[in-house]
Amino acid sequence: MTGCVALILAGGRGTRLGATLPKQYLPLGDDAVLRHAVSGFVDHPAVDGVRVVVGAADREHCDRALDGLDLMKPVTGGGTRQDSARLGLESLVPVGPRTVLIHDAARPFADAPTISRVLAALETRPAALPAVPISDTLKRERDGTDAPLVGETVERRGLWRAQTPQGFRFPEILAAHRAAAGMALTDDAAVAERAGLDVALVHGSDSNIKVTTQEDLERARRWLGGERFELRTGTGFDVHKFGEGKAVTLCGVEIPHDRALVGHSDADVGMHAMTDALLGAISEGDIGLHFPPTDPRWRGEPSATFLRHAASLIRRRGARIVNLDVTLICEAPKIAPHRDAMAARVAALLELEPGRIGIKATTTEGLGFTGRGEGIAAQAVATIRLPA
Repeated sequence: MTGCVALILAGGRGTRLGATLPKQYLPLGDDAVLRHAVSGFVDHPAVDGVRVVVGAADREHCDRALDGLDLMKPVTGGGTRQDSARLGLESLVPVGPRTVLIHDAARPFADAPTISRVLAALETRPAALPAVPISDTLKRERDGTDAPLVGETVERRGLWRAQTPQGFRFPEILAAHRAAAGMALTDDAAVAERAGLDVALVHGSDSNIKVTTQEDLERARRWLGGERFELRTGTGFDVHKFGEGKAVTLCGVEIPHDRALVGHSDADVGMHAMTDALLGAISEGDIGLHFPPTDPRWRGEPSATFLRHAASLIRRRGARIVNLDVTLICEAPKIAPHRDAMAARVAALLELEPGRIGIKATTTEGLGFTGRGEGIAAQAVATIRLPA
């Protein structure tokens, strides 16, 4: 028995891209998309073997794309993705791995941290899924209309965009796939769910895109080709005084306290400073410009609204957030017990890994208004990567 084997599913045809070759064999820089997808697993120290599941008519393309890599012998897939995954798993029975990672060949940028998070989750759960929380508003199309019309707004709370590699304990996912043979489930996590397996959610990566359309392929080529970019930094500072209440909200987390912060919105001083830092990085003014305190629409508004708005302006420019760091300045409440929850909340709102969010706290040694316990201040620094 070995530790972990990665199965790379490369049997699809990719007709939506409109190319003569299946998309996994199209060039991405100096190599094929497939080679990029495979290389992240070959180079990962916790992956003991990599096997590609290839289409029956594409063996020659596969051999050419992967020439020189130390891989297990490829196996032929089936007529659907689900069939290919099952056949790939069956081929591993003589190997008997403890865990298996199943990855789409059309995702060329699965990084080592994502792979490691999936494998770490398998220590306590039988299955694990990398995913990114959804921040955009979702709409469902109305049925029975000639042209697309909005039918309803879908609640996005708790919704995630699934990615691969999806990880499983080998015996459990093999049995689940055998039981689900012939069905049309959308991914291997769905197969595991049907079998009653708990599937852990771990943070994926915004760069772990799936090449489905020509636009996706061009974007991947720009990323790989070292598209010219510049790093920008923005800073933010905010203060809110204490008033009557029983809790404060800081960086999206409610903390019991003998007083509350006073403000036009929810007075989340941490998120306000972070919002200003993001806006400053793209020269878009400050939070008051976008959400005037004189406007009654924003009275009591959760500060998550402001932070998501700043992030959306960054995305519209084709930029991405590199990291965001905030320092909370107060004598009380204690921040340390809530630091991880704050980082997770901000990361989910911005669709980032929690490791890109820094949460710190300090006091002023009894000096000034924070030292006298009259309020809380926050300062933030944001770094973004902006196409030049």
